[in-house]
Amino acid sequence: MRAHTPDPRRLALFWLGVQAVWGALLGISLQARTIELSHDNPLIAYGRLATAGALAAAITQVIVGVRSDARRQRGSRRIEFYLFGAIAGAVTIAWFYGARTFVELSAAFVALQIALNIAIGPYQAVIPDVVARARVGVASAWMAALQSAGNAIGALAASFIANARALSAALAALLLGTCAVTCAHLRALEFPPPPPPAAVRVTRPFVDLFISRALVYIGFYTLLGYLLFYVRAVLAAPALSSAREETGILIVGFTVVGAIGAALTARPTDRLDKRLVATLGGSAFIAGLGLFIGTQAWLGAAVATLLAGLGWGAFLVADWAIACRVLPPAAMATAMGLWNIAIVLAQIVAPAFTTAVLQHFGLATGAHGPRIALALAFGESLLGIAWLWRLPSCVIGE
Repeated sequence: MRAHTPDPRRLALFWLGVQAVWGALLGISLQARTIELSHDNPLIAYGRLATAGALAAAITQVIVGVRSDARRQRGSRRIEFYLFGAIAGAVTIAWFYGARTFVELSAAFVALQIALNIAIGPYQAVIPDVVARARVGVASAWMAALQSAGNAIGALAASFIANARALSAALAALLLGTCAVTCAHLRALEFPPPPPPAAVRVTRPFVDLFISRALVYIGFYTLLGYLLFYVRAVLAAPALSSAREETGILIVGFTVVGAIGAALTARPTDRLDKRLVATLGGSAFIAGLGLFIGTQAWLGAAVATLLAGLGWGAFLVADWAIACRVLPPAAMATAMGLWNIAIVLAQIVAPAFTTAVLQHFGLATGAHGPRIALALAFGESLLGIAWLWRLPSCVIGE
């Protein structure tokens, strides 16, 4: 007999596995492996590789989103996309950590972006597919909390598991295991019939939501991408191994308090103006960035991490909830794919724009480079939060 009530925890569990992979790669391993294998300036090489991977992700999301919605109209639960993406992702994780040249590393990273984004676009439609509108805030909070928990697990693993095979095996096992739990739960649910097919209309609220999200995420990915370089240059970590461990500790702190912020924001997101919740969270994140820029002591960086993480968790909940109200339910995976390009675009713009600025002003070495990167993140995030208020309250159901 099929169940009628979806469990937000099991629906969101696959997100923990996906985000563990990104927490390991985007926070620690991509930077560290670039430093190990690149013969050029690693700060510049990292920016180029991160940009290439994000471009591959953007293309994949659009193509797969359209295909996923077409399958949903024919009764699919989208599970096939989750399974394929998880299996292909597990294979390419092993390739990434086993790469022996920078060219091989680049190919593996692009392949991994494609594999996981086959799953991510369809998967982000899971809440509007099965969760009642009145419980979107609670379901979004679970997604945000497990995103933070996954990032923490991935960062810890990448920081303290020195053996590459063991690390890749642990990440692959978590990815496959969480996918299996979520897919089993979805198979047990009685899905509502899909809404009548409809084309995705690029409305002004959609554009404003996209721009706001992209700007805030550019700030986030600039912080995430350049944090290890910040620890090496500004906090003066004595060696790459020490920098990797210290960066991992900061990321874990960020994500743990992010989960707390998400939990505290769940019910207010269902009751208050979601733009206000996003603004309060975004403001704390921006304040944390300002503290990063102004300190060169470990204690100051730790406080900045906790403040930014708490705000980021709150922002994530409101971000999910607003999207579930604004995006069209009849083409949710396609719309989510397009909406998610805001994140992918941020992964492209963050390293590309920062690299261009650092190269133009000749600041790619020393402590100035990471600090300027975080200053750019401060301005990008501030503009994104301000842009969110272009959304009228009636569009998000307030």
